[in-house]
Amino acid sequence: MVVKLQQYAELYPTRGFDEYYGKIRNEGLLWNRKRVLRVYRSLQMKLRRKCKKRLPARVKEPLDKPALVNDTWSLDFMSDALTNGRRIRIFKAMDDGSRESLAAYADYSICAEKVIMLLQQITAERGLPRQIRVDNGPEFLSKEFIQWCNQNNIIIKYIQPGKPMQNAYIERLNRLFREDVLNAYLFDSLEQVRILAENWVDDYNKHHPHKALNGKTPSQAAIELSGACPAQLNDLLVKEYFSVPS
Repeated sequence: MVVKLQQYAELYPTRGFDEYYGKIRNEGLLWNRKRVLRVYRSLQMKLRRKCKKRLPARVKEPLDKPALVNDTWSLDFMSDALTNGRRIRIFKAMDDGSRESLAAYADYSICAEKVIMLLQQITAERGLPRQIRVDNGPEFLSKEFIQWCNQNNIIIKYIQPGKPMQNAYIERLNRLFREDVLNAYLFDSLEQVRILAENWVDDYNKHHPHKALNGKTPSQAAIELSGACPAQLNDLLVKEYFSVPS
């Protein structure tokens, strides 16, 4: 009886006792219903099993370099721990065209609502992107995130599960951030992470010579891709180049 119930549980994990008992009777097994129910309950089979959420098919797409700022943003999460062992998460965002780091926000937990709040802060300063590239994490699969993107006419580009290099731009940014910040320091508090992360974003955008940008900094690339006129462009580039790190 135990083996039979366990077999049904493996084959039909979302069904309940009534269907299992019906199958037992159909097989010609004349077991008493109350006895079978007692065994069913003793095995704690009345607890509903969680079913793995199935994702829709994700299409592999080429990782093109956008010709304009705010064409494509990439989002991702990183994780680390404080010296007391408490885990933290870092929300990362970047502009794929200019390679600007748009956010490196640390917190103990970051839900979909917090992601939307952070994106609203970024878009208030620089406008909305045409599309966003993300993995299949729960924050990016949430109804709240999808609804916010739909309301703002933002296309969501999901990479294939287990293929982080399909989001290679931000993966490279994450590596630099880990080398320069997360692996370089021990953090006693969340505030320490936030201060260093904010300083790193500012320094990276203004002073990091990016090979993919022919040695320009992300801030310089953003100015070029924004469509400034030649005179304005030259003044802005000189200002960015000679700006002193804080």
